[in-house]
Amino acid sequence: MIVTTNPATGKPIAEYPVMLAGDIDRLLRQAEHDYRHWRNTGFEERRSIMKNLATLLRSQSEAQARLISLEMGKPFRQAVGEVNKCAWVCDYFADHAEEFLRPEEVALDGAKGVVRYEPLGVILGVMPWNFPWWQVIRFAAPAIMAGNGIVVKHAPNVTGCSIAIEKLFREAGFPEHLYRAVHIDLDEVDRLTGFMIDHPVIKAVSVTGSTGAGRAVASKAGMALKRSVLELGGSDPYIVLEDADVHEAVDVCVAGRLLNTGQSCVAAKRFIVHSTVIEEFTGLLVHKMQKAVMGDPFTEGVEVGPIARADLRDLVHSQVERSVRDGAKLLCGGVMPEGPGCYYPPTVLAGVSRGMAAYEEEIFGPVATVIEVQDDDEAVAVANDSDYGLGSAVFSKDMARALAIAHQLETGCCFINSMVKSDPRLPFGGIKHSGYGRELSHHGIREFVNIRTLYLPGE
Repeated sequence: MIVTTNPATGKPIAEYPVMLAGDIDRLLRQAEHDYRHWRNTGFEERRSIMKNLATLLRSQSEAQARLISLEMGKPFRQAVGEVNKCAWVCDYFADHAEEFLRPEEVALDGAKGVVRYEPLGVILGVMPWNFPWWQVIRFAAPAIMAGNGIVVKHAPNVTGCSIAIEKLFREAGFPEHLYRAVHIDLDEVDRLTGFMIDHPVIKAVSVTGSTGAGRAVASKAGMALKRSVLELGGSDPYIVLEDADVHEAVDVCVAGRLLNTGQSCVAAKRFIVHSTVIEEFTGLLVHKMQKAVMGDPFTEGVEVGPIARADLRDLVHSQVERSVRDGAKLLCGGVMPEGPGCYYPPTVLAGVSRGMAAYEEEIFGPVATVIEVQDDDEAVAVANDSDYGLGSAVFSKDMARALAIAHQLETGCCFINSMVKSDPRLPFGGIKHSGYGRELSHHGIREFVNIRTLYLPGE
């Protein structure tokens, strides 16, 4: 059985039966059957059903958000925002998929070439717990609008969310088996995920998760010669120059660090600050981090909920302790709270340098790392001195200067005077150990299609 636990209390929520290889084989073949029908539907039919899903998401946003907060601890208002953002991405691809996948004609010296974007088949999604609805829907909506089928292996601690998503797809009017969820015992995840990747029904894989999970799945997909898209970890640098509006920068940095209790691949993690403003920046940062309200995710005004699991909280605390032992200065937080729940206080580490855990590793919790630099070149060097390359941000009143720095950063995106976030209208993804491939926009919907060329001779 899979047992889900409320991270705010440590108490069990529910138990769910696991699937075995035979169950999964039947499920995959059912998904294949419904995909064969779905791939031949027109965009108007797909659009109508996807719009139904968006309407259901909005009408049920609070009910579904309660499940998010219960299973992984996200503050309730943030969870409502997550569900509503899912409705947005459904509407976006319902409105634009036909345009993004329209055949293209190419003149060829009297002949004609036609490039078509056709569905691949049933796509496997391996999805994480930190945005249990958004990560799934942003993957599934464009893939289904392109004519594919979907099978999702979700994180076990959000199994209730996984089941709710599957039910909502059916309620919206999609074929019964076009979107399916599998539930696997934790000890069997590696073997049965490999079984699914090798299965002839699965044509490609999308992974959102840790770098370790990405490596494991990508290696299996590579052996099976199947396409994969990896959206993995990040240690996003936020560069604050001496001409930045420091108060505004701190507001954005704190919001970027504490969103989802810091449990986001694109959270603001490394604050790289010019020496002339570091004292002001750090003082304001500590003040705002200390003021952030931590508590039960269902309590109005709470900004920081629990870490999703006890082992994850222990890892965050270990990273803080190791950094302090190696010379980092603990300016606030860093103390494991007593009592029930997986809470960890907003924490600021200053004087961080190369070799420390806070410099080298991704910290998946409400811990801000402050690194001092002397000039723009050093800021770029420190920002790029990481295995990760997902998001980044630059704060400056000089747009030309900010852009000059942005162009040098080895990341999938850079936001100027703003926090990093995903948007259906923009491609999203990273480089280096943060993965490859893109989600969202017209780039994302074309990841899981067969780009097929037709040659038509001239008359």
